[in-house]
Amino acid sequence: MNNNLPAIVTLATETSVTAEYDNHAVANVNDHVVRISRMTQPYYWHSHPNSDETFLAVEGGLVIEFEHGEIQLAPGQMATVSRGIRHRTRPLTASSVNLIFEAADAQTEPSQAALSNQK
Repeated sequence: MNNNLPAIVTLATETSVTAEYDNHAVANVNDHVVRISRMTQPYYWHSHPNSDETFLAVEGGLVIEFEHGEIQLAPGQMATVSRGIRHRTRPLTASSVNLIFEAADAQTEPSQAALSNQK
């Protein structure tokens, strides 16, 4: 057996949770991380001051909301949100599965509205 072979990630296994929202790393690429997200509810408004964030819709579709509009990603479509742009995501259908690509040290800053809703 060759221990130098890369690990295989099975996305179906990574999204088998039943939580309303799950987001965890599935791979590291240089100084970036690939995360998988499964959601049935919207994520809170936030921004990333030090990293762009790329979303790839895998199942169910994804809505990315911005202060002045939104975009909808069907499975197989992707879009990049530039660093510092306030946004939030929500499933297009009852649930969505997405891959997210961002810097491994990406900071997430909740918006003031998100902070007041958490209290």
